[in-house]
Amino acid sequence: MTATAFDNLDDYLALPRVSGLAVSADGSRVVTTVAELNDKRAEYVTAVWELDPAGRQPARRLTRGATGDSSPVFTADGDLLFISSRPQPHNTAGTKPPAALWRLPSGGGEAVEVASLPGGVNAVRAARAADATVIASALLPAARDADDDQRLRDLRKDGAVSAVLHTGYPVRFWNHDLGPDEPHLLDANGLRDLTPHPGGGLLTAGFFGDVDFDISADGSFLVTTWQLTGPGPVQRSVLMLIDLASGERRVIADDPDANLGQPAISPDGSAVAYTRDTLTAPDLAPRMTLQYLRFGERPRSIAENWDRRPASLTWSSDGASLVVTADQNGRAPIFAVEVSTSRVSQVTDDDFCYTDVVVVPEGVLYALRSSYAAPPHPVRIDPGGAVTVLPCIELPTLPGTLTDVSTLTADGTTVRSWLVLPEDQAPAPLLLWIHGGPLGSWNSWAWRWNPWLMAAKGYAVLLPDPALSTGYGQDFIQRGWGAWGGSPFDDLMAATDAACEHPRIDATRTAAMGGSFGGYMANWIAGHTNRFAAIVTHASLWALDQFGPTTDTAYYWRREMTPQMTAAHSPHHFVADISTPMLVIHGDRDYRVPIGEGLRLWYELLASSALPAGEDGSSPHRFLYFPSEDHWVLAPQHAKIWYGVVFAFLAEHVLGESAELPELLGVPSRP
Repeated sequence: MTATAFDNLDDYLALPRVSGLAVSADGSRVVTTVAELNDKRAEYVTAVWELDPAGRQPARRLTRGATGDSSPVFTADGDLLFISSRPQPHNTAGTKPPAALWRLPSGGGEAVEVASLPGGVNAVRAARAADATVIASALLPAARDADDDQRLRDLRKDGAVSAVLHTGYPVRFWNHDLGPDEPHLLDANGLRDLTPHPGGGLLTAGFFGDVDFDISADGSFLVTTWQLTGPGPVQRSVLMLIDLASGERRVIADDPDANLGQPAISPDGSAVAYTRDTLTAPDLAPRMTLQYLRFGERPRSIAENWDRRPASLTWSSDGASLVVTADQNGRAPIFAVEVSTSRVSQVTDDDFCYTDVVVVPEGVLYALRSSYAAPPHPVRIDPGGAVTVLPCIELPTLPGTLTDVSTLTADGTTVRSWLVLPEDQAPAPLLLWIHGGPLGSWNSWAWRWNPWLMAAKGYAVLLPDPALSTGYGQDFIQRGWGAWGGSPFDDLMAATDAACEHPRIDATRTAAMGGSFGGYMANWIAGHTNRFAAIVTHASLWALDQFGPTTDTAYYWRREMTPQMTAAHSPHHFVADISTPMLVIHGDRDYRVPIGEGLRLWYELLASSALPAGEDGSSPHRFLYFPSEDHWVLAPQHAKIWYGVVFAFLAEHVLGESAELPELLGVPSRP
């Protein structure tokens, strides 16, 4: 058997990781960021690398910031902007400074700092055809300007004050506490505040807190999502237009029945495209559609009957079409959607998931693509559809093969999955891996949940897309809406049954794993079948009546989680039926699925499951707790421990073997 990076966790964690893409307005320059482990192997440090648009020359590293450089953007004149926390000579405290905006001149030379604020620079957008740059930063509500913001921050720091007085909802988001500062958009030239007194309207979107906005090509205005607070602790998003010269802002799109997002301004600045995601109801799943608003007119839907959920959108260079990505049958192709006719055509037709799509003149596209056979890497897509891989990182050799499998459920629905098979041809133990979301799909590379690490250990890994998964149409989502323990569970069991019929699978040795919603399903499975030898549940929902009000965006979940739904579909009601050893994993700073879920699950497993703690307190269940991690486990040293403990737990219960726990835990492998 050929050794690969997946045979050793240290080698795997050292693999470079590509993210983000920026292209100059004329298409002559392409850059991405590559993250690599630092010398202490405790943190990933990103750098900006330049790629050869023709795909012939190797990538060239442009930046070498000690703490990392990210979010590259080209200005209209070809300079490269990026965000970095580089130490400055005036910083004598020795602490890591807030992230600032830096500029690398197109003609060469050293990077220079462009703008810095006490709250750091969190995002940057530059106009494609004008000298206009907008940055996102956080300011304290009482601050008059950046200097006053620094004074107030110093006052809080010197007084050791961490208290926050909230007047609205939410109070935290994904992995960070909200307040006391709040996001603002500022003109990078002079740091003029474009959104004074935002009142929480610029709630950051996404796990990493990026504000959702686009700037017009001529730099005269921007369009951003803006959060409106409704009656009760609820929010919904509208679109706000902000004039960059005057700072005047006005709502241009407001739909009381939907959240509006992903604004993309047309090349000529006459219109904006965006997504409309309907508000949910107990019996109605969300539906996302494309919208087109020509300024001064009413918005209209584009491709209303296209049964996909747009994941990203931008404009073709001639402004005639939208270039969209969307999940589809375990992939995520690029599509072109004509604005005038709503005609949808598929641009890419391979087994990849495309992200970070950038359009340049002559209809050329640049993007990142990945799949379960390859981590994210940059490519060029020519107008005829030909895809050219741009030299960047070396793609790792895989310890097995990937195949597409499908099965028919009892209600006549087709459920498809990816099946990872190890190199060894002997029948392999099977791991059922369940994705999170719940709206999502196993269609792209995952560094955190990587099946090839398990394949290197000899396991086969089943990656199914059950009811609620995206890429199979609205009806497929609706099948599981409000009934998580119904069709999603049935689909997972049907997919597992089908996989167990494969000649390469040893059906007598199986386990189930899941995180977030996948962890919910792992908990539900534990209480409804004893077919698995072990179950791993990460960041999982356990008691839905408890989860609903304590998660970071409770108003979203309560639309689906009625008292009737939580009573019928909460895993904690079935704890007495759990006879399978479970490994519970949770991070204390998880605000999406609060730590109370993991703590209650752990206690009730020991107190009330069919495998309770013995008289001496011992139990086959385990609880891996990360005080400093959140919904994900991001620190490399903790990811290594995560996999090491999972390996040992599965080896004991699935393989009947003894495996060493990571030495860093400081505990014996066996009590």
